[in-house]
Amino acid sequence: MTKLQELKAHLKPGQVYRREDLARWSNAVDRHLKQLVSEGTLTRVAGGLYAYPKQTVFGKAPAEDGRLVEVFLKDHRFLLVSPNAYNSLGVGTTQLYDKTVVYNRKRHGDFQLGGRKFAFRVKADFPKTLTKEFLLVDLVNNLDQLAEAKHDVLERVRKRAASFDVRRLQRAVRDYGSVPTKKFFEHALKPDELNRAA
Repeated sequence: MTKLQELKAHLKPGQVYRREDLARWSNAVDRHLKQLVSEGTLTRVAGGLYAYPKQTVFGKAPAEDGRLVEVFLKDHRFLLVSPNAYNSLGVGTTQLYDKTVVYNRKRHGDFQLGGRKFAFRVKADFPKTLTKEFLLVDLVNNLDQLAEAKHDVLERVRKRAASFDVRRLQRAVRDYGSVPTKKFFEHALKPDELNRAA
């Protein structure tokens, strides 16, 4: 078995690898990577980052966002949020965005991974999984970045808040809301406001 075949034997479809991960199975990692990319076994997704695409009936499937981000960050603690998900909240947002926000504890900046745009944002705290309560709080936190009229969106958020589990929403506001977001929800979640919106 050649060193290149030995390296190939360690690769698993759907996985993402750093150059240094592959160097332990190769005596000429850069040459081997060049060969694997040119023959189509690996795809270069960013500097020093390579994906082994899964073969499907539709062709080669790109690496999942979660796998890409985990290997890029060298950390599993992150949360992927697409601003497009705001559109599911029923507060009148309809814009489509071509980037995914990555809340994490290590990197800040905009990066292209595998031809997709990721906006890495360092945040001290974020939930392990996306909830609609967190999403509503996140929308108000990021109101300035939305294309829609801010006043209209806030008015609809105020009305929608009445249909949420108030305790859960209050917890999400407390844990993840910015100062202006906390002020907004403090008013929106008062019993008389909720009754008016219901």
